[in-house]
Amino acid sequence: MLTARDIVDAVGSRRTSAAEVVAMALGRIDELNPRLNALTQVFHQRAAEQAAAVDIRLQNGEDLPLAGVPIVLKDNICLAWGRTTCASRMLENYRSPFNATAAQRLINAGAVVVAKANLDEFAMGASGEHSVFGPAKNPHDTTRTCGGSSSGSACAVAAGMVPLALGSDTGGSIRQPASHTGTVGFKPTYGRVSRWGLVAFASSLDQIGPMATTVTDAALAYSIIAGRDDNDLTSSSRDPGDPLADIEKPIEPLRVGVPAGGTLGGASSSKGTHPAVTAALRTAADALRDAGAEIVEIELPHTEHAVAAYYLIAPAEASSNLARFDGVRYGRRADSPADLEDLYVRSRTEGFGPEVRRRIMLGTHILSSGYYDAYYTTALKARRVIKAGYDALLEPKPREPGDHSEADSTAPCDALLMPAAPGPAFRLGEKIDDPLALYLEDVYTAGVSLAGLPAITVPVLTAETEGSALPVGVQLVASAWAEDRLLRVARMLEKQITATPV
Repeated sequence: MLTARDIVDAVGSRRTSAAEVVAMALGRIDELNPRLNALTQVFHQRAAEQAAAVDIRLQNGEDLPLAGVPIVLKDNICLAWGRTTCASRMLENYRSPFNATAAQRLINAGAVVVAKANLDEFAMGASGEHSVFGPAKNPHDTTRTCGGSSSGSACAVAAGMVPLALGSDTGGSIRQPASHTGTVGFKPTYGRVSRWGLVAFASSLDQIGPMATTVTDAALAYSIIAGRDDNDLTSSSRDPGDPLADIEKPIEPLRVGVPAGGTLGGASSSKGTHPAVTAALRTAADALRDAGAEIVEIELPHTEHAVAAYYLIAPAEASSNLARFDGVRYGRRADSPADLEDLYVRSRTEGFGPEVRRRIMLGTHILSSGYYDAYYTTALKARRVIKAGYDALLEPKPREPGDHSEADSTAPCDALLMPAAPGPAFRLGEKIDDPLALYLEDVYTAGVSLAGLPAITVPVLTAETEGSALPVGVQLVASAWAEDRLLRVARMLEKQITATPV
């Protein structure tokens, strides 16, 4: 599969047509998806119709920045055709009456939606295994996970089914799968991309973002979906600018913060961070240094508290958001209930899977009388402290009156370089019975989500692990609303690294 930019150039110059590109993508999907289980629905006829419409629009002189690019949407992003299931029995037959804003903007730009992508149910998971459709399988080793929750989006891009996909990221759900599959995964600043049409998990954390094979393709998709949407009052009116304008220009000077010692504590098991992750960090730091960056050691703020705070706040919000799925207003309805209470109990028990039920019960307990202040209020305080810690690393500090000193080692960083996951992709079934192990997969991503910052995963190396060659990526983080800078740093790293495709 060509990159999105290559497809746009080829279709725009009439070397090929959108119809031909989409037909090729559908052929590859038909070949690979039965083995990988990346996609929950494939829209053969509708995709062909969309592609033909794109070719007509081009003939009529329209400028389409994504002309003919086949894309997939994570199946918690609403689309006005097919079903939006969230990989859950609760919504197995739900059909949205509208397109999500992000999806509509891509369609308006000439992209063709060919399929919906698999995910952990209601985006709750780090392995893709909490799906009513079964897990997506890693193209690099089909016995291993793609990560979660945007497992199918990452898998589809990594396998070359499509060059672009949309995922959603609440506590790492774009960035972790990108690391596990050797793709680029970009989570913009919270509020930069409209959440209208994204089925809510944790409303103060959820963010839609692109997954791609290159940083430039991710930037291209981001340039289309970013910006204010009156349907989402949390979306920002700040001008996102043109992230492609200067993406090839290196940043000089550039200061990048790396965790002291090159790694962090608190990985997904008592064994700590996988050596491949440490190697990826060192490789990335060396590559950026070779590109002219200054590498400085930092201490990431309150890493040991981020997962705990996240798993208090996110389930609390989830229990509130998912209360609407009761078999009456929305969702699966149990057959022949004895009474109203039986309808509620059976509909939700039958409709939700074990992990979603676990998080709803946890969130309901957190918000209950007598525990609200002890847990939820305390977690919100921790969130503010974590955000302040990241801001101290990334945002300029005002000088004291009369201070004319040179910048020193405490000066802010332009970006932070850190792991995206504790290790390479783990085996399917390895952690499914250990919820805490799966929750700790978020150890390097949850804090960034709590701070609402933009972050991007870039593939760095391939590690030999238990007989498998598995990709490992790193995460770059910038200050809020600094997506342009972040993408330029990511592109600098990408140009220094040659990643191995599937």
